Amino acid sequence: MTTAPLLVLCALGPEVWALRGGDWRGATGGPPVLVRTGVGRRRAGLTVRQLLGPTPGGYGAVVVAGFGAALGPGVQPGDVVAADGVRDPEGHLYPVGSGPELTRALKQRGLTVHTGVHHTADHVVRGIERRALHLQGALAVDMEAAAVLAVLREVRPALPAAVLRVVVDTPEHELLRPGTLPAGVRAWRTLRATVPALVDWYRQDLAPRPADLNHPTSSTLPQEAS
Repeated sequence: MTTAPLLVLCALGPEVWALRGGDWRGATGGPPVLVRTGVGRRRAGLTVRQLLGPTPGGYGAVVVAGFGAALGPGVQPGDVVAADGVRDPEGHLYPVGSGPELTRALKQRGLTVHTGVHHTADHVVRGIERRALHLQGALAVDMEAAAVLAVLREVRPALPAAVLRVVVDTPEHELLRPGTLPAGVRAWRTLRATVPALVDWYRQDLAPRPADLNHPTSSTLPQEAS
């Protein structure tokens, strides 16, 4: 029996590009479906709702992956932060049970990984706000993950999910402006290097689920949806 592919969500084109070129050989359900959501909670939430909708099936798990910012000391550009929870600006916390398992898979692939809470913000976080969020227990910040998890909780609560961010800036080396990636090349390569760990995590730790015939798995390359 065939199994369902991963749905992998990224905000930016370079993130999709990095993941698309990774080593997806052996992926459960065949190559993943890669989707660029656009930046921000509203776009991410709408995209996930359209993809999952009222029809069951289609995907065996959801991964939110891309670049992010570290909030505290001890995390360097190019490190990976795997979420064990995601908090939104209103204070809602969405537990992510995959965090420890994904961390192990990433470390086994030789990556430097931290596990902790991600904070989803509605703007680029800088300076004193970044320190405040770290004091509240968050390790990394993004602009989409909480919206994805909120929709999953509503429309597909049993669907497994994972969230990871490759760090592109830190409190010591902040972005000069949105879209500037001082450690961009290293982060891009690291994001691509996470692919075998995502394959391992899904294959080893999640039960296979029936595939949706609308998403054939015979291709040898990741699929893209918009």
